[in-house]
Amino acid sequence: LIGRLMFELPEEMGLIAIAVRQTQGKGRGGNVWLSPVGCALSTLHITIPLHSNLGQRIPFIQHLVSLAVVESVRSIPGYEDIDLRVKWPNDIYYSDLMKLGGVLVNSTLIEATFHILIGFGFNVNNSNPTICINDLITKFNKEEGTKLKPLTADCLIARTVTVLERLIDIFQEKGPNGVLPRYYKYWVHSGKQVHLRSEDGPIAWIVGIDDYGFLQVHEEGKGVESVHPDGNSFDMLRNLIIPK
Repeated sequence: LIGRLMFELPEEMGLIAIAVRQTQGKGRGGNVWLSPVGCALSTLHITIPLHSNLGQRIPFIQHLVSLAVVESVRSIPGYEDIDLRVKWPNDIYYSDLMKLGGVLVNSTLIEATFHILIGFGFNVNNSNPTICINDLITKFNKEEGTKLKPLTADCLIARTVTVLERLIDIFQEKGPNGVLPRYYKYWVHSGKQVHLRSEDGPIAWIVGIDDYGFLQVHEEGKGVESVHPDGNSFDMLRNLIIPK
């Protein structure tokens, strides 16, 4: 739907599609997602000039969206310590334990403008099959004696888009260094040790992400290398970075 509309609307007009449930959602590597009622599900269209800070570093967009999802919750007064985090390259996690959602970005370059379709979805209300944001809030209330209210999908979609607009403005003005401190504040990988390519593969330490959004790893006996997100997958359960 948005793919058909996005070239026909005035540049200054925003465009977003919001779904209540999803039966044929798309993930990385051709994965298909089934998302019941109770998830925040949307696809957003934005345009980015090719000759801009972000236009020269398009892979960074998925990181900005993941950060925006996390900050949509953790920027609410009282909710700052809800343990929602980002996992490279495009997942939303509870701590480093369970996946709550994800991001998928598709881009089309027409003349000097990127047309970006950003799909993002995260579990707000469903306790099964894993855990949801409102479960984290309930858990936090029990542990801390607080009375934080449950959040709604429509509120979090709106907040995510608002935070994303601010992050894009900051990135366009200051480049990666304008947003990386906020990104690292919430990501799950700091100082983690991983194996490359297979469970018996070489050991490496995660350093950070480079100026183009690629993961930087330091392999034993070698320097720092960058790992491309489109060709690799990060298996958190096995601490393994493997080619897709």
